[in-house]
Amino acid sequence: MATDHQNPASKQQPPVTSAFKLAIYEQENFQGRCHELTGPCNNLQEVDVKKVGSVLVLCGPWVGYEQANCKGEQYVFEKGEYPRWDSWTNSRRSDALIAFRPIKVDSHEHKIVFYENPSFAGKKIEIIDDDVPSFHVHGYQEKVSSVQAESGTWVGYQYPGYRGYQYLFEKGEYKDHAEFGAQIPQIQSVRRIRDMQWHQTGAFKPVN
Repeated sequence: MATDHQNPASKQQPPVTSAFKLAIYEQENFQGRCHELTGPCNNLQEVDVKKVGSVLVLCGPWVGYEQANCKGEQYVFEKGEYPRWDSWTNSRRSDALIAFRPIKVDSHEHKIVFYENPSFAGKKIEIIDDDVPSFHVHGYQEKVSSVQAESGTWVGYQYPGYRGYQYLFEKGEYKDHAEFGAQIPQIQSVRRIRDMQWHQTGAFKPVN
């Protein structure tokens, strides 16, 4: 049910009763009509959400998509406040957020391997329990065409400094860049997704 809420900073937060919960506001800065989600939604328009102006994540993490059925550009949302579009993406201006789903994070250990060529071939960079703001600093300047996410949940970025298009890596294998949603095989930074079960802090804030 859609309900009206005031700015979350001006009132006490409601108790969180679900493992996953976020509030979607149709206007920026948590104004206007609000719709709450506690599970996947493949098309916000089907639940009468016309536009996403801001997002408040009470318990997460979540991933949002620019197209219905969890397709198109991806945006990772961890627990925290996202008052307008440029707080959840800096790849390009996009007012389109059509679908959401929770991200399952079931491990406090993290290991991921990026490969230059499809099907896990060529040069590689292996990352264990760390966030890497620049692959170039670590001597890896090749393209990323395939990925093995061995443990933990990660988000990769097209450019250094956690900028550009975002790519979610849940545990599994991605044999080519199309399988993780990239139009070109380019990833230059990566970080671990924080779940409040394992990490007490961790909402990502882009730096302009």
